[in-house]
Amino acid sequence: MTIYGYARVSSRDQNPARQLETLREFPVADCHIYIDHQSGKDFARPAWQELTNRCRKGDTIVVHSLDRLGRSYTEVVREWKKLTCTRGVQMVVLDMPLLDTRHEHPDLTREFIVDLVLQIMSYVAENERLSIRQRQAEGIAAAKARGIHFGNPGKPLPEKFPETVLAWRRQEITLQEALRQLDCSRSYFYKNVKILGL
Repeated sequence: MTIYGYARVSSRDQNPARQLETLREFPVADCHIYIDHQSGKDFARPAWQELTNRCRKGDTIVVHSLDRLGRSYTEVVREWKKLTCTRGVQMVVLDMPLLDTRHEHPDLTREFIVDLVLQIMSYVAENERLSIRQRQAEGIAAAKARGIHFGNPGKPLPEKFPETVLAWRRQEITLQEALRQLDCSRSYFYKNVKILGL
């Protein structure tokens, strides 16, 4: 039985150090940790695919938090069910102790609780992503209505601005990493965070 760890950040500029630290403390050996630098919109990620192809019945996959698995409610629930119910792989979400499927004897109540928490948390993660996009659109519309222009002429707001702000607020990336990723100045960053209410 092997214990694997999985970490994911949305881009090459983001740092998975905090996730790796918690995985090592579990403990997961470095040689069994897989990392993707990719969006969580689906599971077509090279490291995730390699990890799940390697897993066998009785193995365990550990992640720091549920949103590291993915951002799509439907996709996360489907992947979880495939691994735990169909393939017999155990799952552990470190920041949500209820999402730990390791048990020697099946327990209907525990399985129900895990399933319920998984669905609620997956829904919250996806809803948060959709809410950010909606707030961004509303913020831009309101700002334009007030005659506010974003940045220098010809420099539109970066498409991944809300996701980068969220990663910065969660301390997944530093301010410097956020500025480098968005290719903008500190004043431009803070001004648009305030305008959009992010």
